[in-house]
Amino acid sequence: LYGTQTTTGGPAVSTALNAVDIEQIDATTGTDDARIGVELRNDLLFALQGGSGGGSPTHSLKIRLIPSRYTTSVDLQTGRSSTDVYNLTATYQLTDLRTGKVVLAASAVAPVSFDTPGEQQRFARSRGLRDAENRAAQQIAENIRSRLTSFFVAGS
Repeated sequence: LYGTQTTTGGPAVSTALNAVDIEQIDATTGTDDARIGVELRNDLLFALQGGSGGGSPTHSLKIRLIPSRYTTSVDLQTGRSSTDVYNLTATYQLTDLRTGKVVLAASAVAPVSFDTPGEQQRFARSRGLRDAENRAAQQIAENIRSRLTSFFVAGS
């Protein structure tokens, strides 16, 4: 994965990953979805290109995010949720820029649980959600990186 050449002498997977252009993730500016999209894109840029800025792109990656949140347990005293799950689903397409054809279409899901403390701890509750969003974005980035690595090794 991190080598500069394969055992057969062809280009390394890292070279192919470095040539993937990651498009901006669509979301309304100033929303949590936009922040999560930036977080995911930054995680992917670092995972695929190592912060090197990438080379001449051969493929383009388009990602669409679908966030959701649901309650898994409720405090019987207050009726408020005590544990929630933040679920981030990403559908993505890898397009070969030479042919314009979609060569890979897949999805990744990252359910992340977090505690939602009582009413007096509003900051802790909002910080818990933000941490869950960041962890979900990291999981999605790792999943996409693994799938792209598999694609470039196997060709499918």
